[in-house]
This record gives sequence, structure tokens and C-alpha cells, in this order.
Amino acid sequence: MSTIIAPRGTRDILPCESYKWSYVINTAAETMNDFGFNEIFIPLFEHTELFARGVGETSDIVEKEMYTFTDRGGRSITLRPEATAGVMRSALENNLCAQGNFAKLWSYGPMFRYERPQKGRYRQFYQIDAECLGIQGAEADIEIIDLSIELFKRLGLKNLEIVLNSVGCEKCRPVYREKLVNYFKQHESELCETCLNRLDRNPLRILDCKKEQCGKISDNAPDIYDSLCDECKDHFKNLRDGLERLGFTYKINKRLVRGLDYYTKTAFEILSGDLGAQNAVCGGGRYDNLAEAAGGSHLPGVGFACGLDRVIIVMEEQGCNFGEIPAPKIYVVARDDEARANSQIITHKLRANKIAAVNDISGRSFKAQMKAANNCKYICFVNAAGELELKNISDGVQKNLSLDEIIECLKK
Repeated sequence: MSTIIAPRGTRDILPCESYKWSYVINTAAETMNDFGFNEIFIPLFEHTELFARGVGETSDIVEKEMYTFTDRGGRSITLRPEATAGVMRSALENNLCAQGNFAKLWSYGPMFRYERPQKGRYRQFYQIDAECLGIQGAEADIEIIDLSIELFKRLGLKNLEIVLNSVGCEKCRPVYREKLVNYFKQHESELCETCLNRLDRNPLRILDCKKEQCGKISDNAPDIYDSLCDECKDHFKNLRDGLERLGFTYKINKRLVRGLDYYTKTAFEILSGDLGAQNAVCGGGRYDNLAEAAGGSHLPGVGFACGLDRVIIVMEEQGCNFGEIPAPKIYVVARDDEARANSQIITHKLRANKIAAVNDISGRSFKAQMKAANNCKYICFVNAAGELELKNISDGVQKNLSLDEIIECLKK
């Protein structure tokens, strides 16, 4: 019988890596708290309709990538492919923005998309997500971008760059859509099959195509800025003015539309890395019509998501610090077999005083215990009589001390 392995597109985050993930998540939690964002936990699965209506039936996620199944009650259920729709559903269901209030929320956890696995991209992947709900003005967009930049600065990422675009709204986008259709129809024979399918259904997504030929065609496509309504023009100007007030530089990219249909007005990405080899470490934008698509009343929103796999890869490439590798502070070594019971008691008491301590529980020899203690800062030797010696590994100093004295020393 063959050994069962993890499904394709999934992986185990082993102890040699998991401390890096904890470092990024803890840094995110501190940053979110400093910006007044509150943590929310949402379900791993939702009713399929939430994503079909919210994310968009013409998006690649809904058309090709969702993990959908029918439960025992005959309901269509989907493992969440992204977090924004679930956060919005929760805000509507729990009246988080009732009576004109707004909510600043963040979460992290696994998402699920059925796509071809490759470096930094898995079928079960992990995202950090931040959403600001209930604010119509560009001030919320500015804060979301400021939050994302601050997070990546704290993580040590280099050469951060903001890339911006406006994708208009339901009032002005039909005008732009018509211009795009007329333009791309002149190049139908040159478009890839995917873009041909998008031409009548969602021509904005052609701008996002990563194939070289389609990209060249899109570079000469009409830009949206002449088609924007006054409200979208003002919003985009206020966003740019606000970023400049905070000292941020940015680049405008007319082809940046993001892959989800719910975006309105602002779309943005944060890039990091050396010039010419930058990686997108997060993306986001505004989604003022998502609440109505989910069956609620109007509730504007703006947010971003960053993939943990991608962020950690970029941090590794740039030599960023992930903090100390977790290790116990002290190893309690039994000098002989008769001292093993005492080593267990001493370890128990150290832990009760919130000191990270380990001892041997596998019957290893004195020499093997000493080898295992190499990654600790201190060694506590204990003999059968319960006498203790504390050794500081960094300087080799060794003293006879009582347990209370050891606790006091380590707490300092």
C-alpha cells in the first residue's frame, strides 16, 4: 500500500519555515492595530452565490478556479477563493456599519483556487486581507495604501512602488467599455482565445492579459481617463493628492484592472524589488457595488490582500530579517538516570514561571542531551540530589544556584 501524500497544489509549512510565517503575521497584526483595524475571522466556505454575484461570473475565479461542491442539504458551497466577499457578507449580516458607522477589518488565513501550481502559487494559499467599509471618499483609499506600504516597510521589503489606476464606475464604465470593444475588434485576429472570449463579456479584462501579443495590443488601447465621470475624476485626483501629501510617489498604469469584477474607481498594486525585476506583493482597490451584489444595501469599501507565499519568497530573495528562530531559553540536563525525575520537576516549574524550557523525555545519554541543548541560551544541570548548576552558553560561566535564583536570573 502506497503512502498517502498531500494533494497537488498544497504543501505543509514545516517548523523550518513556519517561524517566518508567524513573523509576517505578527508584524501584520501589530501594523493593523496601529492603524485601528480590528481582526475578524470568517468561514472557510460560503454559499457559492456570494462569489458568483460578488466576484463576478465572468472572472477567471468564478469561471475556472473555484472549489465548489453540493452539501448534504443540497446547497451549493464554495471554499473561499478570496476574503473580501466574505468580509462584506459578515459586515452586512452583523450590521457592522449600521447608522452611518464604518468598519476597519483585517483577517488572514487559507484561500482555495483550482489553478496550475507554480512557485509561490498553490491551490491552497494564504492571504492577509484588510478592508475599510462604509467610507465613500478617497481618504479611505489613501489609508489602505498607507497601511500596505507601512506593513511592507516593517517587513523590510525594498524599493516599494505604488501603481495606480482608476477603473471608473457603473456610470462611466459603459462608455469606456464601448471604446475598448471597438478598438479590440480591430485586432480580433491577433488576440488569444481567452481574450476573444472576454471581448463581448468583459473587455476590461483583456487589459490584464499577461500574454506578450495581447499586451502589445493593450498598450495602444484607449485609456479610461477621458471617459471618467466627474465623480470618478475627482476621486482619482483626491487619491493622488492625498498620497502626495504623505510623501508617496506613484506610477499610473492604464492596464491595471485587477482580476475581480467588483472593483470600482481605485485599483492599485504595491511592487517591491530592484528596478526592472519588481514583484507585486499586494493588490487591492475600491468596490462600492459589492454590497448590493451580495444582496445588501449600499456600503462602499476599499481594501487590499497580499499572499503570504509571495511575500515570504520576496523577503527571502531580498535577505529580509525574520526574527530569531524559535528556541527554548533553557535546557534542563539530567546528569544521570537517577536525576531524570528531578529534571522533569525543574522543567515544569520553569514553564510555570513563563520561561521556555525543555528537558529530555526520550532517555538520551548525557552527551546526547548536551548536543540537543546547543540551540538554547542556558543549560541547567540537575543531579539525583536535586542540586542545580546554571551555565550561560554564550560565555561559558557556570554557577551553583537555587531554582528561585535561576528563575530570577532568566526573567531578567
